[in-house]
Amino acid sequence: MEVKIGGRIISEYSRPYFIADIAANHDGDINRAYHLIELAKEAGADAAKFQNFKAETIVSKNGFESIGSQLSHQSSWKKSVYETYEDASLPNEWSEKLKKKCDEVGIEYMTSPYDFDSVDIAEQYVNAYKIGSGDITWLEILEYIAQRQKPVLLATGASDLEDVKRAMQTIQKYNKQIILMQCNTNYTASDLNFSHINLNVLKTYHELYPDCILGLSDHTFGHVTVLGAYMLGARVFEKHFTDDNDREGPDHKFSMNPITWKQMVCACEELQEALGDGIKRIENNETDTVNIQRRAYYLQRDLSKGETLKEEDVFPLRPVKEGSVLPFQKEEVFGKKIRRNMQKDECLKWEDIENAERN
Repeated sequence: MEVKIGGRIISEYSRPYFIADIAANHDGDINRAYHLIELAKEAGADAAKFQNFKAETIVSKNGFESIGSQLSHQSSWKKSVYETYEDASLPNEWSEKLKKKCDEVGIEYMTSPYDFDSVDIAEQYVNAYKIGSGDITWLEILEYIAQRQKPVLLATGASDLEDVKRAMQTIQKYNKQIILMQCNTNYTASDLNFSHINLNVLKTYHELYPDCILGLSDHTFGHVTVLGAYMLGARVFEKHFTDDNDREGPDHKFSMNPITWKQMVCACEELQEALGDGIKRIENNETDTVNIQRRAYYLQRDLSKGETLKEEDVFPLRPVKEGSVLPFQKEEVFGKKIRRNMQKDECLKWEDIENAERN
C-alpha cells in the first residue's frame, strides 16, 4: 500500500512523514504563521498543517456556557471557549497565502477543515485532508471529504473501535487512500498521558486494515511515542508545533518546538536506519572485527613435517587469518599430517594439512 501526498510517496518502507500542526499557534498573526512554516521546514517537517473553521460552525456558545465551567485543557484558557475559537479561526484569504508560503519554503501545505465551506476553500490548495478526531462521528463531513479523492488522514482520539469502523466504512465507500492514525485527545501536557496513548492499538488497526498506512497524532511531550509507533508500523506522525512553549494560547503548552522537533526527526530516522532489512549477514563495517574477534587454531608446540595433528596440539586464539582452520572445523584436520615444520604459536592453515578438505 502506498499513499502519495504531493511529491512524497508514503509506504511501509519509506522514511517517516512528519506533520507540524501549527493549528492555533499563529496567534492570529499571519507573519507568525509564515515564521512557523519556515521553522517547521528547518526542523525537518514534511508538512505544515493548519485548521480551517469558524467558531460558529464548530462550537456552540450557549452549549459551552451552560456547562458552567471549562473542562480538561480548556480550564486553563483565559477566554471563553467560543472566544478562543474565534481568535484561532483563520480568515478565508489566509489559505492562498499560507499555501504560497509553503510552496516557497518547500514544505507541504495541509489543513483540517471543520465544515463544508472550509473543505471547499481548502480543495484548491491541499493534496490531502486531515480529519480531526472530534469529527469521527460526523459521517456527512467524512463523506464530503472522502469524495474529493485525495488522501485522507483520519485521527481516532476519544473514540472506540466501533467509531473507527463506522468512520472507515464511510470513507472507504469513496476513497481507499487512508492514513489511519492512533490518537489520544488529552491536551493537558501531563506525564500521566503516556499511560493512555495505547500505541498497541496500531496492531489492531493493522489486523483490521492491512492495506492502510498507519500513523500517530500525538500530544505527549518528547518523542518516545513516535519511536514506539514507528516500531509498530506507523509511518505518518503529527504533533503540534510552536516556537515558544511559554506563549499564551490553547496549543503552545503541549507543542513541540524547533529543537525538540529536530531531535524527534533525527531519532526516528536513526531508528529506521538501525532496523535494517532483517537479513542476517556480516555487515560491511564488521569485516575487520570479524577477523580480530573470532578465533582460529594456533599451535601449542613445535611440530615437524609429517607429524599427526592432535587436539592437544592446538588451541583457539584470536585473530583469524586468511585460510585459518576455525574451531568448528576441527574434525576435518585432527588425525591428519602436517605438510611442513611449524613453530609454536603459528596459525594453523588449511594449506598446512595433508589431504584436508575444507568444509
